[in-house]
Amino acid sequence: MEDLKTAAAPGNGGRLAGKSCVVTGAANGIGRAVAELFAREGASVVATDLDGDGLRRLAEQLPQAVSTVVGDVSRDEDARRMIAAAVERHGRLDVLVANAGVIPLMEITEAGAEDWDHVMAVDGRGMFLTCKYAIEAMAGPGGAIVCVSSISGVAGQRGQAVYGPAKFVASGLAKHLAVEWADRGIRVNAVAPGTITTERVARLRDEPGGPEYLAAIEQLHPMRRLGSPGEVAAAVLFLASDEASFITGAVLPVDGGYLAQ
Repeated sequence: MEDLKTAAAPGNGGRLAGKSCVVTGAANGIGRAVAELFAREGASVVATDLDGDGLRRLAEQLPQAVSTVVGDVSRDEDARRMIAAAVERHGRLDVLVANAGVIPLMEITEAGAEDWDHVMAVDGRGMFLTCKYAIEAMAGPGGAIVCVSSISGVAGQRGQAVYGPAKFVASGLAKHLAVEWADRGIRVNAVAPGTITTERVARLRDEPGGPEYLAAIEQLHPMRRLGSPGEVAAAVLFLASDEASFITGAVLPVDGGYLAQ
């Protein structure tokens, strides 16, 4: 495993000025957008992912604000090491964004036990482990956790018999931990994105049947478009910041109205 890559501390301005933050699944997509936005808002970010090349590109882009840890959130020792990196580098942990996940789309008759185990390991166990070690690190000074769930973690959808239940873990974990740790100064919330134009979704436009699929998905969102990673990152920033100081246990849709139907 590649160990911590260090970088200098960021400047003092911004809504997360001086905050020590961990963002999992930060090499691409929503996680990368969150790490970039947090860095611009003054945070010291430990970005984690299995994709070491993606993390290196992120750290090169933001060398004054971002450190990296390559690891697997579903492995106990890796999840512990991700949180420990922030504490060792910055003296504490203020914010965790539990974002790492995999997104297989299949009906239950197409899925096997190995598919279920893999998704639950990353999206379920990985979120549990990173939240567990983050709370242990925050137990004295308090802090904020934002779990990245999905519209599939709030409402049922076709073709998501494996992925959807794993995202219900994210939504449920946020609510239970919020109640359990509120009196000790730890806020736990979740965001529930709709379909977002991550790198994988963007590639669908060049694949057979992809444009038609995306057009159909867009029509399911009342705003008649897909969201961007930056729009999700903005919601995560709000929940992580002191502006949301009286908000805990919330699951905030970032879905163009999908869940309002």
